[in-house]
Amino acid sequence: MTALAPQHTVPVGVRRAAPFGPNLFASVMGTGIVATAGASMPGLRTAATCVWALDAALLALLVTAALRRWTWRAVRAQLADPVMAQFWGAPPMALMTVGTGALLLGKDWIGLPAALAVDWTLWTIGTLLGLVTSVLVPLRMIGSGERAFAGWLMPVVPPMVSAASGALLAQHLPDGPSRQAMVLGCYALFGVSLFATMVIVPQIWQGLVRHGAGAATTAPTLWIVLGPLGQSITAANLLSGVPVLPGQTAFGVLYGTITWGFALLWVALAAAVTVRTARRGLPFALTWWSFVFPLGTLVTGTSALAARVPSVLFSGVAVVLYGALVAAWITVAVRTVLRR
Repeated sequence: MTALAPQHTVPVGVRRAAPFGPNLFASVMGTGIVATAGASMPGLRTAATCVWALDAALLALLVTAALRRWTWRAVRAQLADPVMAQFWGAPPMALMTVGTGALLLGKDWIGLPAALAVDWTLWTIGTLLGLVTSVLVPLRMIGSGERAFAGWLMPVVPPMVSAASGALLAQHLPDGPSRQAMVLGCYALFGVSLFATMVIVPQIWQGLVRHGAGAATTAPTLWIVLGPLGQSITAANLLSGVPVLPGQTAFGVLYGTITWGFALLWVALAAAVTVRTARRGLPFALTWWSFVFPLGTLVTGTSALAARVPSVLFSGVAVVLYGALVAAWITVAVRTVLRR
């Protein structure tokens, strides 16, 4: 997700200083959400587990490359880039996506104790890094005069992923203070991301009205808005499955259904803008991964609602969305490998 809209001005030397950017971890996010979303689809568990294993290998490859290639100077160059800086939210979400996949799917192959160890480790690192990005990157934007685009959501979404992933981990804690503290902490993380999203989305909407979608390669980033929406639906309903407070189940269903409606509206808007842009030409860029993970969060959110409120509406839409998710993932993955 590296493309720049015309209004951004960053020295060319800065871009060349850090070609291996955090945006590459969006491929781990996208592949991982195909696996975790598939965990709730009937008859797809084995296939989903294979995708998770592929994703874990991809994460290991990228982390190894990052440790070898990233220096403090390179990281500073990335943070100086008004677009690339936003995608520092991708590494923590990639870590937690693989960790969640280990707990949901990988336990079939490596056993529950090992899966829990992997998930706790990746969740802890991802949560800490996500909290850093949710403060550091927005702080860097203060006074910059940059126009808001959907990528601004990337550094503030990780705490919402932490909330959803943490809810699954909380189910494996014993009843008592530790479980209660975990659930309350997840709700706090939920709030961090939710209110940051509520501040940013109106700016994105206003930018669309005033300036349009921007450069063709940035059009796919509109789908990023689905990320916090779908992930918040998932988190609210997963947390309702670990009751430590009165009214948790009601909150999950009520909040989830309301947000689900707006998410479907955004799907329609983003799809219309994407089709309009494609007619003029939509060249491949890593921004295409914006089609995958955000849509995947809507699948997991819809599936979480279906688990709380058995309904043909939710279960049927979840299956349709998952089909679209797999098609998008295959398309983007192939184009990424071919680099065209």
